[in-house]
Amino acid sequence: MKVLFLTPWYPSEKDAMAGLFVQKHVEAVRAQGAEVEVIHSQDWKGLYRQWRALKKRGWMPDVVQLNVIQKQGLLALWLKRRYAIPYIIVEHWSGYLKDNGEWQSFSRSKKALTRRICREAEEVLTVSGTLQEAMKQCGMNAQRWGMIDNVVDDFFFDSPTPSLPHTEGVKTLLHVSCFDERAKNVKGLLRAAKMLAQKREDWQLVMIGTGVDYDEVRGYAEALEIPEGRLRWTGELTPREVAQEMHRADALVLSSRYETYGVVLAEAAAAGLPILSTPVGIAGEVARLIVPQEIAQHKPGRFAEFMETVLWNTGRCSRETADKNRFSARSIGEKLMKIYDSCLHHDI
Repeated sequence: MKVLFLTPWYPSEKDAMAGLFVQKHVEAVRAQGAEVEVIHSQDWKGLYRQWRALKKRGWMPDVVQLNVIQKQGLLALWLKRRYAIPYIIVEHWSGYLKDNGEWQSFSRSKKALTRRICREAEEVLTVSGTLQEAMKQCGMNAQRWGMIDNVVDDFFFDSPTPSLPHTEGVKTLLHVSCFDERAKNVKGLLRAAKMLAQKREDWQLVMIGTGVDYDEVRGYAEALEIPEGRLRWTGELTPREVAQEMHRADALVLSSRYETYGVVLAEAAAAGLPILSTPVGIAGEVARLIVPQEIAQHKPGRFAEFMETVLWNTGRCSRETADKNRFSARSIGEKLMKIYDSCLHHDI
């Protein structure tokens, strides 16, 4: 089977992390024996050039997977009209969520076109129920709705490396983020850390990642004068390094204002890590403790109490409780292949 992925986001030399979740879907499908090509561009010229190159080679897909209904959606719609090639949609975009609001900035004609592209897909898969409901609230209709998880690398499920150090008597709380303050509310987390530091010293918050607001957030932390030793900044880590940090931590905290999925939530669940999160993405399915948005954003003292609860009043999950069949590349690749096959045989 030949599958064409259309996506605005994909890892490149400029940004190795952009659309990594799409790349993992690609790899999962290839592992099932499919022949996969990827067209990824943010502009019309790039889309046209890449499609022409494929056509010149004589390569034509059997089915298209459209990731995110943006410019690529017009190409998917045209391929269906011109060559009768069916397409499915795997939607990750947070713009449909009210807390993001980008959908509301679309013109009437752009909204109408987006709805048409959605309506003509064989199936629309979202990465969470929250996102699916938001799309419906935006007037999106589909012939068939479904859900698909992002892939979690196998090493997140592995047992922790025995040699990994852990400071005796000190609890470790982990935060993994792209440091986009509008979405991630890292400052709210830091305000809570400041309050927790005033109560006790036997803990540490490890901040993993980098991003557009990283320097601003670091400066904010310094201005809060959180005591030395309470924060550790790692910068960007490889996925395997993140897994190692999760295997030696005591809990994960996510303070986001919105998430369509929250890959870090799935990774932490796979590592058997207790999770404290705002009610975003798949948090309702995997988090040990949910902190209300109002508290996470505006009540640092109460947020600190949630942090204290998850660190000192919950034990680590058994590693057998993480659902590898749900998050593994193999199971997700098999699910996508069944959907492609159904499209071609008109079973959906």
